[in-house]
Amino acid sequence: MSDGNKDDKAEERRKLKKLIEDLEQRKGRHTELVTVYIAAKSSVTDMMNQLRNEMGTAENIKSKATRKNVVNSLEKILQHLKLYKRTPDNGLAIFCGNVSEKEGVDDMQMWALEPPDTLYTELYWCDQRFDLDPLRDMIKEKEVYGLFVIDSNDADYGLLRGKRISFLGHMDSPVPSKVAAGGQSAARFERVRQGLIEDHMKRAAALFRQYFEADDVRGVIVGGPGPMKEKFVDGDYLADALKKRIIAVKDTGYTGEHGLDELFNRSQDVLKEAAVAKEKEIVKSFFDEFNRGGKATYGLQNVRRAIEMGAADVVLVSEHAKLEEVEYLCECGNSEKVIVKKEERASHACAQCSKHMKIVGEREMLEALEELAKTTGARVVPISRDTAEGEQLYQIGGIAATLRYKV
Repeated sequence: MSDGNKDDKAEERRKLKKLIEDLEQRKGRHTELVTVYIAAKSSVTDMMNQLRNEMGTAENIKSKATRKNVVNSLEKILQHLKLYKRTPDNGLAIFCGNVSEKEGVDDMQMWALEPPDTLYTELYWCDQRFDLDPLRDMIKEKEVYGLFVIDSNDADYGLLRGKRISFLGHMDSPVPSKVAAGGQSAARFERVRQGLIEDHMKRAAALFRQYFEADDVRGVIVGGPGPMKEKFVDGDYLADALKKRIIAVKDTGYTGEHGLDELFNRSQDVLKEAAVAKEKEIVKSFFDEFNRGGKATYGLQNVRRAIEMGAADVVLVSEHAKLEEVEYLCECGNSEKVIVKKEERASHACAQCSKHMKIVGEREMLEALEELAKTTGARVVPISRDTAEGEQLYQIGGIAATLRYKV
């Protein structure tokens, strides 16, 4: 994926995250908020037919107010769906309902979006809150891992992104099953069989290189039901650089797509450790550089200056740093953009006339720094407090950077 496409994807996920945060705050007075997901490649017409049927069911709701709100939501969604001749490539998500906090007051609102990633969920749901789980999964950072299962009969390859496995390919083996035979025939058969196993391994390794050499593949997990996987990993079938990408070898009962699913389920400990290890490595690199007086800095003003100068390489931002970039406007005409603590954003005095300023825009500090970093190619990495290193970053203010050169 090109850098431009990566930036576009990151921007889409930022917008989606803000929408999710908004929708999480919405609550219906009763069971009357409607969620509709139309999966990619499914039919808009089929969903419209289902919603028309749901309208008939909604007419039986005992509460007059709830009945009215549900029916009005369904009518609004149906009107919107008429705009689509077909389902968008990634699917469609719609949220609609009366979100007024006051009983008897109408505030009917609708949100519709084409998600940044493929939507696999097909759903109609009516509740006090919107069902946001399919969208939440899209904004989680998705490391890419290779999954590979092998035995003497076949080999299968997949890519794991988040919790979703993409099946890449299958390879049959020419190796025959063992047979009960004696004498020279048995010895000759076994020699032929071992030769075919060797050929199977080499062909499997060629596809392994093809599928898993890409830079975005963080690691590969190997599995299988027998000893063939260990023979593959321990043998000389892969170059050292590629062999180092293998992060675990697991026993599975199957190969094929079922085997890939089983391998994923048996590798949760490894995947969690890999994510934590990556985060620890990034933060440790910063502190090592800083402690030796090298190319590192911390604190909002220092980091922002380093980004603007083009000196920042990797910017670390604690996910728990409660800061926002707020745009203010004063009646005197002065406007200012300031990064402030969330709890202090309402009180800001104009630098020119000292009057209280009005908030006209706001966004998360992470989003503001990511946009600034785009201009110089710096990478912005959110860091949790789940590790000792992440907690240490939070304690020094939650913002730091490793640099391309000292400033």
